[in-house]
Amino acid sequence: MSVTTELAAFATGITLETLPPEVVERARFLVLDLIGNIVRARAEAESTPALLAGMRALGLGGGNASVFGDAARYTPLGAALANATLGHSLDFDDTHAAGSLHPGVTAIAAALAAGEMAGANGAEVLAGIVAGYEVACRLALALPAGEHYARGFHPTATCGAFGAAAAAARTFRLPPAAVQSAFGIALSQTAGSLEFLVNGAWTKRFQVGWSAMSGLAAASFAREGFKGAAEAFEGPHGFLRAYAPAARPARATEELGKAFELMATAVKPYPSCRFGHAGIDAVLALSAEHALRPKEIEAVTLGLSKAGMTLIGRPVEKKADPKNVVDGQFSGPFVLAVVLATGGMGWDSYRLLDDPVVRSLLPKIRCEEDAEIEAEFPSNMAGKVTIRARGRVFQKTVRVPKGEPGNFLSEAELRGKFVSLAEPVLGAGQTATLADAALAIAGLANISVLMRNGTPARLAGE
Repeated sequence: MSVTTELAAFATGITLETLPPEVVERARFLVLDLIGNIVRARAEAESTPALLAGMRALGLGGGNASVFGDAARYTPLGAALANATLGHSLDFDDTHAAGSLHPGVTAIAAALAAGEMAGANGAEVLAGIVAGYEVACRLALALPAGEHYARGFHPTATCGAFGAAAAAARTFRLPPAAVQSAFGIALSQTAGSLEFLVNGAWTKRFQVGWSAMSGLAAASFAREGFKGAAEAFEGPHGFLRAYAPAARPARATEELGKAFELMATAVKPYPSCRFGHAGIDAVLALSAEHALRPKEIEAVTLGLSKAGMTLIGRPVEKKADPKNVVDGQFSGPFVLAVVLATGGMGWDSYRLLDDPVVRSLLPKIRCEEDAEIEAEFPSNMAGKVTIRARGRVFQKTVRVPKGEPGNFLSEAELRGKFVSLAEPVLGAGQTATLADAALAIAGLANISVLMRNGTPARLAGE
């Protein structure tokens, strides 16, 4: 059986009854986490007005599908595009360290849109979401993601298109042959470039949204009998051959159905690139232990893996002088400066891009490749922080940052994060109702119950 055929059959066969209970529970938590991101980004992400205006110009509004935090309605493709783009706009969505991608955003957005199209219940949608996670993460592992990155690709978008196709196809309850066609159709739409790093472009979030939309479109065409390439993954011009120099296709199906990559997915406690989170944890610990104050800081070094340096450490001059939110999200010096200056890192921290205390700390913080941290990658997104202050040296290595599977957030912590994101937009009452609906997704008779609970009467300022 080919990789494409095996993954298609696996996605088709997923049911909540046959999944381990811990996978079902974790999937519910991951849905809750993404919805909070969507709601806040709909109201505050700087790219949102242009995104929605472009969608309206293309006729993607005016349908019956829902976007969290938005009173308007959209076409199914529009809803998938918007929910995924918004879900990734804060850079606060979940991460899979070994695959170096954010698997949930495309899978969840596509499954929800497909669920609304089909009038599916919550159990079918959640099964689709699990399928999407497994396909996206396993493809990233097979590339592997590091070599994919080296070619300039963004695996959240590239692998995410197939995750979205699997999620939507399973939600539609397509047979294996149709899921295989959906993968083949998605292959023709698979894209995502790291070039956004150069100028703080909004394309990182957009290409992830486009991938969710592409996966939904692929599954919808396959649902109507449209024929896709048969060997989307292992074929002579398939994804695993064309997008990386030395892929390991067998890795995509290793322990399939026994080991769930969804369980290896982390939730972010901080709204920035995951490669900086171990450093944030280390600074928080050192600051708390030694009561370090910003004016005492002489120098800070953040030790990273090579992949971490690519995203948050280089080019040095740009990372030391972030001009916008995207720059800040991908600047190791900025996130550490914020933590040293304020004692925390949240979405509102990006208001401090021009803060004088943060700016005074930026020249004192540098990132460097660290052999010890490189040895941890990709199993762990570790980081090492060395601080010189008061004529002394303070050092801490964090191998498993907060939110990783081995250090996962509790349900109370996840709700706390959700409330911090959604309540300023929806208010306390609706935020609580939406959280309850998200956590109860497996028992919903129709997924529209969840979607309607995320609709505000209006957004402030509109």
